[in-house]
Amino acid sequence: MYVLELAGQDDAFAVREAESAASDVTALAPGLATARGLSERAPDLAYTHRASELVATCDPDVASARAALDAAAVDRAGTVAVRAVDVRSTTGVDTQRAERELGSVLVDRGFEVDLDDPDHELRALFAAGDAPAAGAGAAEEVRDASDVPADADGVCALGWLAVETRRDFAPAPTERPFFQPGSMDPMEARALVNVAGAREGRRVVDPMCGTGGILVEAGLVGASVVGTDAQWKMVRGSRENLAEYVDDFHVARADATALPLRDGAADAVVFDAPYGRQSRIEGELADVVSGALAEAHRVAPRGVLVADRDWTEAAEAAGWTVESRFERRVHRSLVRHVHVLR
Repeated sequence: MYVLELAGQDDAFAVREAESAASDVTALAPGLATARGLSERAPDLAYTHRASELVATCDPDVASARAALDAAAVDRAGTVAVRAVDVRSTTGVDTQRAERELGSVLVDRGFEVDLDDPDHELRALFAAGDAPAAGAGAAEEVRDASDVPADADGVCALGWLAVETRRDFAPAPTERPFFQPGSMDPMEARALVNVAGAREGRRVVDPMCGTGGILVEAGLVGASVVGTDAQWKMVRGSRENLAEYVDDFHVARADATALPLRDGAADAVVFDAPYGRQSRIEGELADVVSGALAEAHRVAPRGVLVADRDWTEAAEAAGWTVESRFERRVHRSLVRHVHVLR
């Protein structure tokens, strides 16, 4: 089993993205989740920072963490370092003390400490739950990796670092060859294509590609990408951006409601629909999004739709099942609705 260190503040969305690269992902505490297994795609995750082989869980205080490590089997050799984290600064735990005490347990077992280039890194992740974290004190029951608490007031998860995600997103939109206001943050775009299943050997289509940010992130994780846009300006700009960062891409001018693609031509469709404030006529927007959803369903078996509102009814009318939907706040006046479609 693994413990995942989640990025951002939307753990439900982070867990959903992690499911694209891990099995049986379950929220553990704010900022943390567990997974039964990891795939080779784990390093490409956006909203997971690290994954560690879970050693034990316990209450979120130093004494409990030391007792948990004392009781755990350690099946490795070489130099070690201990890194303690107060996840989202929620527990107030003394991380330096935690590192010293856990390090002393490992030294007593014959390990040599190397803080610069260790063979193994033990991560001690202290996170509060919904209720205030328990203060330091005598260790209570120590739970092993197969007995993860589902409703604890807080938790410390001990694990050996296994994967550190690459963080190899494209530069910020303003730093790319072609930029337009409203371009999506690359970390968000990476998460969306991961949820859609982008990877080597798969084809991802964005029928409203704009500046190409979604396609760039799909290409960076190995997918073949195809984009269309109704505006020649965006087609040219998207080509310019894609040429800078990925190799396998095609971009053409086309209507998202009548794509020049055969049935089943792609593995996934991901697109950011026009927002209401960008459309002069509300009915026109509904027709465009409904038509694009129908075309997306024709060319791919799975998709992700991003919009400024809930388009569940239109998605279902187009033949999709909305597997899940997330509301992600961008700023005070904009909430993105992410629809995961099957």
